[in-house]
Amino acid sequence: METAARQRFLDDYLRIRRAEGRGSDDPQYYLALPYRDLSGKLASQWAIRGRTYRYFERHVLPALGPAGGLDILDLGAGTGWMSYRLALRGHRSVAVDILTDSRDGLGAAQHYFNQLGYSFPVIDAEFDDLPFPNGSFDAVIYNASLHYSSDYAWTLMEARRCLRPGGRIIVLDSPVYKTPEDGEKMRRERREQFLVQYGTESDHIRSVEYLDVATIDALAREVGIEWRIYKPWYGIAWHMRPLKARVKGARPPSRFWILEGKVN
Repeated sequence: METAARQRFLDDYLRIRRAEGRGSDDPQYYLALPYRDLSGKLASQWAIRGRTYRYFERHVLPALGPAGGLDILDLGAGTGWMSYRLALRGHRSVAVDILTDSRDGLGAAQHYFNQLGYSFPVIDAEFDDLPFPNGSFDAVIYNASLHYSSDYAWTLMEARRCLRPGGRIIVLDSPVYKTPEDGEKMRRERREQFLVQYGTESDHIRSVEYLDVATIDALAREVGIEWRIYKPWYGIAWHMRPLKARVKGARPPSRFWILEGKVN
């Protein structure tokens, strides 16, 4: 990514997230993630993230290998909350993000270090140029982050390079649509909303911003991944969203599937 475009993206991204009320002066805020948002500002969003992670922890993580002892790459780690949760279970995680802010980026991982009594690695790096040798990890997790990629095949091939034989690529909390047309409608709506609310479309980096069923299938062939799809239960109100959208004649809402990719 070009330096100027990267900086413009970071400036816009951080400004928007600050306006949304992310981060806190209370260390307990960070220790409660993803299950609770103690600030109350994004409680519904963190409720979804918490359910996703709880499902992942119970149904996906145990199948990746022995309890504890896995080397895991946490991509789009944000504050490092997932690396912290994995560390509590005995795994060795490396948190990677391009945002190093002390409230909403890797700088906030200090709260987890204080709790654990030791630090896990935090690395300022991009998905498409990971500073790790081949075969360094048992699993790569995109932590609500794969949709920031501008080229999914390129991004996933770089993740694959970092995996050991039998490793897994896990995609959490990236929006999935049935068709690319629905995803493109979301992109247009989102950029119009951002322009009105924040004065920017925040598109300095041409992120794809969504997955769709055809793209997931195509990536399986292109990258050499055998996908297993999990569909967590987010509650009856969430389950009824597609029906409500259809009745209103609105765009179908996104799904948040968990994708587990076995490298062929």
